[in-house]
Amino acid sequence: MIRTPTSRAEAQELDRTDALAPKTEGFNLPEGITYLVGHSLGPPPATAQTRLLEAQADWATGLVRSWNSAGWIDLAERTGERLAALIGAPAGDVIVTDNVSVNLFKLAAAALPHARRYALFVEEDEFPTDQYIAAGLGGLSGAEVRLLPPGGSFDALTAGGVLIKSAVNYRSSEVADMAAHEREAQRHGALIVWDLSHATGVLDLHLASDGARLAAGCTYKYLNGGPGAPAFVYAAQEIAAKLVTPLPGWMGHNAPFAFDSQYTPRGGATRFASGTPPILSLAAFSGALDVFEGVALPDLQSKARALGAIAIARAQGMGLAVLSPIEDAARGGHVSVRIAEGYPVVQALAARGVLADFRAPDTVRFGFSPLFLRYAQVWDALDVLDEILTSRSWDAPEFHARAKVT
Repeated sequence: MIRTPTSRAEAQELDRTDALAPKTEGFNLPEGITYLVGHSLGPPPATAQTRLLEAQADWATGLVRSWNSAGWIDLAERTGERLAALIGAPAGDVIVTDNVSVNLFKLAAAALPHARRYALFVEEDEFPTDQYIAAGLGGLSGAEVRLLPPGGSFDALTAGGVLIKSAVNYRSSEVADMAAHEREAQRHGALIVWDLSHATGVLDLHLASDGARLAAGCTYKYLNGGPGAPAFVYAAQEIAAKLVTPLPGWMGHNAPFAFDSQYTPRGGATRFASGTPPILSLAAFSGALDVFEGVALPDLQSKARALGAIAIARAQGMGLAVLSPIEDAARGGHVSVRIAEGYPVVQALAARGVLADFRAPDTVRFGFSPLFLRYAQVWDALDVLDEILTSRSWDAPEFHARAKVT
């Protein structure tokens, strides 16, 4: 466990001994910016930009031949194999495809016939997409949809349905006990579709050993894949062969270029591939994964939580209500605090070079991506927050003007 610094000098000392410090050189961030929104959109690693340019060049010179000559046709599968190492899964159990919403729908729909009860469960403080997908799928399939109170998912598993559950809550950053949930699910004939969007790339995940069977997640947050980068599907080998995707696209066919009118799925998780993969975005994401080479996941997790601990200690010193777990082991890579004037405060922070995000009605979130942030940066960012709150500089008219994206 990394000791929480109590001064800027102590934060600087942690930077001097940080094993992940060299990774900061792999990111292209504007001068004077402290980027505390890597949990919403990671910044571009240089390797991602390089791969994107290479793919553009292949498109220009190889044209349609690049599906073979540049290996485009297998890029989603190869990238999934690399991603598998970051979630503790066998290489063949992950495919990069579509987006999180579509993937949650596919997995939940495929899981329903195999659960003891034809029902969908989701907690009411889940990310809204997860709730919308459950409601929409329920309406199409006739499955019962039950909205659970926050924290009610574990007890609901006794009913034996399909639970959609985030490994890390998007607002509070609370980490779910994946292994305990899976043990309970298997005892009662339930299935869990895990949403790994706020967990992958920042936590030391062990999906296979924790017994997880189905999961989806995005790649543009801590994985730095770029805006709208394709998401991924994880389906454990022992269950994947039993599942039928509700969206049997041609890239999930066992022989897509046979142009057979009858659908025969590919093996394992690859059966959940649907349409033609977005090669330019996929190439950028593949390059983004390069920055994780040589990184020990326990180190990644430990630093993220240590950075969060700085924010919690400083926020408490300002008298702010912390919405995230105080205990490191219970917290993901971001910290949320309650500030009544949260929106203009976030705008005032941005004007000072500190980027955070706001979630209605009064939540300010700080994300702590351990590959490019330094301890002293986080300490300084909290100094800026303290000054903005003390001076009330957030109350300037320009900081109250609402943008579409908050």
